[in-house]
Amino acid sequence: MKILFVSLGCDKNLVDTEKMLGLLAKAGHTFTDDEAEAEVIIVNTCCFIGDAKEESINTVLELAAQKEEGKCRALLVTGCMAERYREEVLKEMPEVDGILGISSLQEIPLLVEEAVAAHRPVIFHPKEELPDTGSARVVTTGGHYAYLKIAEGCDKRCTYCIIPSIRGPYRSVPEEKLLEEARQLAQAGVKELILVAQETTVYGVDLWGEKRLPQLLKKLVRIPGIQWIRLQYCYPEELTEELIQVMKEEPKICHYLDIPIQHASDRILKRMGRRTTQEQLRRTIAWLREEIPDIALRTTLIAGFPGETQEDHEEMMRFVDEMEFERLGVFTYSAEEDTPAAGFSDQVEEERKCLWRDEIMELQQEISEEHCASMNGKVLEAMVEGQLSGERAYVARTYMDAPGVDGYLFIQTPEELVSGTFVQVRVTGALEYDLIGELYHESAE
Repeated sequence: MKILFVSLGCDKNLVDTEKMLGLLAKAGHTFTDDEAEAEVIIVNTCCFIGDAKEESINTVLELAAQKEEGKCRALLVTGCMAERYREEVLKEMPEVDGILGISSLQEIPLLVEEAVAAHRPVIFHPKEELPDTGSARVVTTGGHYAYLKIAEGCDKRCTYCIIPSIRGPYRSVPEEKLLEEARQLAQAGVKELILVAQETTVYGVDLWGEKRLPQLLKKLVRIPGIQWIRLQYCYPEELTEELIQVMKEEPKICHYLDIPIQHASDRILKRMGRRTTQEQLRRTIAWLREEIPDIALRTTLIAGFPGETQEDHEEMMRFVDEMEFERLGVFTYSAEEDTPAAGFSDQVEEERKCLWRDEIMELQQEISEEHCASMNGKVLEAMVEGQLSGERAYVARTYMDAPGVDGYLFIQTPEELVSGTFVQVRVTGALEYDLIGELYHESAE
């Protein structure tokens, strides 16, 4: 079959997509980006927040038109929306010819076969199981960086989050499987590994009764070809001295941490079910910057959580102003059904949520602009991402920039640069979120 595969949602979902693509390729299927040419269309959906759910539904319905207008013989749905709303999808979306649960990824070739035979298959395994997809994977990120998903599910149970109900309890991927996957990615040309999970910092607790992320990192850095390792989704209360020591000792590990904190008001943090206080967050951030002075910290916040007041918002603004995160994103609160917070009586009106989000982002823009300006004159290592169309300039990322969520470094040069290569760049200018630079050749100094 010729298959069109659409992946929505987060980078963890993208890993699932790439593994399903690998299994389909192994089964002899080919892929297309042309909706009209696709014989099978698969949508890997997201439903983490309301906007993601709406996007998933609209995407499925738009692609359903190809069953009449194109060559499509089967429209399939996988991912979080399929897992959470399987009965609703089957009942309300007759256009869908089959659905697959998130613990059943290895069954994607069977799903295609059954759906094309008009059996409308529904394949779900218990959420306590890790899918066994073997080594098959098609990297879709350009080939020089890839996400390594080290665990599935979550045990935290924050009051606003539906992920534990959708993806099940926290389950670490066995170390030997991760190392083999990383070796294969490196052999295929991947130079940057980005470790992801719902929470990376507690990797190994379910298997060995202790946090084993530092030990995993020590083995990953020894893999030939890997030049950068980046950590995302590190809960601040789970960071350990051992982990930070490994980051300091191993030059391949980027001095970058994504530490989602969600809020800074103790009252709101408690209602969220978070396990930190503002004072603890302050101590953790001060500790990180003392131990690793050039560390780039990214965080995410929620604006307009139920019960949040103007005073809570102003407290968060002061915290953001004082902490000066190098990278920061803000979501407006989304009331997800079957979560405790959705039942709270003191919901905040949408207009106020958006106002608070915009105020935080305006403040962060000023902080980011100042941080970027402070980089002027510095020499940074950067990974080339590609060339700007029609220009003698290239897009690159530094250790401070995760793909898709952070800024870029624009390199002006007449030289030809190859995507995925590492270069030394002297920063010559700054924008609000991005840097401008020129190639730096030490021998020319």
